[in-house]
Amino acid sequence: MSTTSLEDLKDVAAEAGVIDAPVEEEAALPEPKIDEHGRSYATGKRKTAVARVWIKPGAGKIIVNKKDHADYFGRAVLQMIIKQPLVAAERNDQYDVYCTVTGSGPSGQAGAVRHGIAKALTHYEPSLRGVLKKGGFLTRDSRVVERKKYGRAKARRSFQFSKR
Repeated sequence: MSTTSLEDLKDVAAEAGVIDAPVEEEAALPEPKIDEHGRSYATGKRKTAVARVWIKPGAGKIIVNKKDHADYFGRAVLQMIIKQPLVAAERNDQYDVYCTVTGSGPSGQAGAVRHGIAKALTHYEPSLRGVLKKGGFLTRDSRVVERKKYGRAKARRSFQFSKR
């Protein structure tokens, strides 16, 4: 077997058309989904909470169920959670957020609003998808409460055993 140099291999590859094959262009970004009012809409979900979220350019106000987000979500942790997608995308004071949320409790509702804001941002600015996807904001957290089974006190807990 004869040894071939790297230059010989390049010549063979060029003749076969492997090296000069056309490079595929990156996929074009999808069109922004903006309604006639200049807003983007998305639905966010977490546990049993469902948040309907609209965003539009503005001063950075976040309204949840017709209340300011600080009034609706009393704990600072929940307020931080709903702002995470805006902070990650560096769009803190550029969009006004209006949302309605139902179901679950405060933590689940905050997670649903966060998910909805992230999805609405990608609809308004498709170029932000990579940043939000890397941060994990576009993935729906599918964990829900396990259902109660018959013959059990809760989902897995048994009734107290009594020997007599």
